[in-house]
Amino acid sequence: MIKFFKENFTKEKVLPLSLTAFLIIFDQVVKAIIVKVQPLHPALIKDIFNNDFLKILHVRNKAIAFSIGENFPEFIKPALFIVVPILVLLFLIWYYFKSNEFTNVQRWAAAGIIGGGLGNIIDRIFRPDGVVDFISVKLYGFLGFEYWPTFNIADSSVVVCCILLLVTMFIPFKKSEKGKNK
Repeated sequence: MIKFFKENFTKEKVLPLSLTAFLIIFDQVVKAIIVKVQPLHPALIKDIFNNDFLKILHVRNKAIAFSIGENFPEFIKPALFIVVPILVLLFLIWYYFKSNEFTNVQRWAAAGIIGGGLGNIIDRIFRPDGVVDFISVKLYGFLGFEYWPTFNIADSSVVVCCILLLVTMFIPFKKSEKGKNK
């Protein structure tokens, strides 16, 4: 048992989890502030940069990304939006510790995915009105959107870290003899 922990819980594997913890805390604190100071579904929002590009507002999402599954029956939503993501994150965490295939960058990216995923799962479990979303970015009609669907810090973390993980999977990084990235 001790050998298992020594082999799988190395500094290189544990340190990136500080990002996971930071993201969960930061995401939940900002969401709590939004819930406290910003009315739900405000009709008129003043943007924070005094332009039309970025707005902070308070909306709730009872589904997943882009409100997918919003019209699913209520008895199915907990399984699809809580249980399945928890199982996916548990698999990612298991693979994260078990595998020695990740580079350092990939470990940090995986830690960001885990943190963002857990941030939204916390909302799904403890906020019956849905996940708190609050960042709205204007796209000026790009991709057919006037505004990108409203999102939060956890969403951003998952998307950015998934992209980073995928990019690093297709762009090989050389490893030094000690197994660290150059």
